[in-house]
Amino acid sequence: MNKSKDNCTAMIVGKKATIDGSTIIARDEDGYGGINEKTFVVHEAKDYDEEYVSKYNGLKLHLKGHGCKWTATPTADESEGRWDEQGINEYNVAMSATETEATNARCLGHDPLVENGIDEDSMVYLVLPFVKTAREGVERLGKLIEKYGTGESNGIAFSDHDEVWYFETGAGHQWVAQRIPEDSYAICPNIMVIQDIDFDDHDNFMYASTIRDFVEKNHLNPSTDGKWSFRDIFGTKAEADSYYNTPRTWYGQKLFNPSIEQDPLSQEMPFIRKPEKKIGVEDVEFFLSSHYNGTEYDPMGSFASGDDKKQKMFRSIAFDRNQSSCILQIRNDVPKKIAGIQWVNFGFYAYSPYVPFYTNIDDTPLNYQTASHMVTPESSAYWLYKSLQVLVEPRYHQFIYQVENFRDECQSYAVSRISATDEKAGELSGKEQTKYLTAANAETAAYITNETKKLISDLTRQALNSSKFQFERGDNL
Repeated sequence: MNKSKDNCTAMIVGKKATIDGSTIIARDEDGYGGINEKTFVVHEAKDYDEEYVSKYNGLKLHLKGHGCKWTATPTADESEGRWDEQGINEYNVAMSATETEATNARCLGHDPLVENGIDEDSMVYLVLPFVKTAREGVERLGKLIEKYGTGESNGIAFSDHDEVWYFETGAGHQWVAQRIPEDSYAICPNIMVIQDIDFDDHDNFMYASTIRDFVEKNHLNPSTDGKWSFRDIFGTKAEADSYYNTPRTWYGQKLFNPSIEQDPLSQEMPFIRKPEKKIGVEDVEFFLSSHYNGTEYDPMGSFASGDDKKQKMFRSIAFDRNQSSCILQIRNDVPKKIAGIQWVNFGFYAYSPYVPFYTNIDDTPLNYQTASHMVTPESSAYWLYKSLQVLVEPRYHQFIYQVENFRDECQSYAVSRISATDEKAGELSGKEQTKYLTAANAETAAYITNETKKLISDLTRQALNSSKFQFERGDNL
């Protein structure tokens, strides 16, 4: 897998900003090149005592301690690294890694990136099994970054039932993290987003032990009023960011704060906002599947006054590199053992449905564990949804309303399944409950898989009947 500075979009939401009191961290994983076979798996709890070596960058460290059960969406072929990406552990701690970012040349000159440091391929594996709160996740990753360094500038999200944190690395060993207020949300494209740091507010900020001295010693803070902004000190603010990154922030904030007027090219949009109405899972799904819908910048060309130049101006969220989108939801209105749900969407996010998986499970459906280099939609969920992308893309305007109805129906089914499963699971405990949730996940996924196959069959028939290469002989021949 080639690491590229053009991957992923994230959204994070505090519990008082969601419609049901859940905490949410969510992320689209977009792989360079359009193909990066993904799976969804669960790792059992175990005692670790191993020499860990990254197949991606050669990082070596000794990993020791008891690790809990956790889910992940790794790359099927681990020959170039694990890339576990995002999951929820048995303590209902969620972690998503990473948003690829960039540090400016001035800061990198004083603290270069570390070639075999803690990078995206290893982060989830080294942190998520070993933490019981989101705050512990921030602390553990921070210590690893300070000790081993990192070869990338990244944004990482953590959550539990109460707190939501966003963690950013800058240069080889520097990092900060900010707690998102409970009544707020944040949009995170591929640029540094954290702004002013309050070093005395330990409830809401964490940071590298060296970072203040590093900035002061090397004269890195450009502020004229004494503010200490991580974005201003470490970020790039390149011209390309105004076309590749900030429009995604603009569109997300346009959705959740429609009364606020902003320039999509602005690099001064705030990191955190309070939404004008409560946010549901469906709202997060829409944003993570969007392509500037309803604006002149929609590359699908659905806006009446759009023109070709504007439609190609900004990097869309839904685009050819989409691989795996996950919404990590920790609910507060149900017992802890059924609180964690990982909504998984493989393929092209604007066409594929989000499938809900309880995370207190022993296993995942077989078709979510399989994704070889051979295109096998019958046995692989990844390839099933990638095949849907190939079918719909050339006939977007012909098929999109049918696809959107399909996604809505799948979402309604998913919501009904969660309601029914909550009720039944609440009557069980221990291994019986885990076994039931595992079976319930399989039933949910099987239904949506079958509905997807029916859709593909129907769309294929329509496509065959609408070929441009038709010729009727006529009665006179």
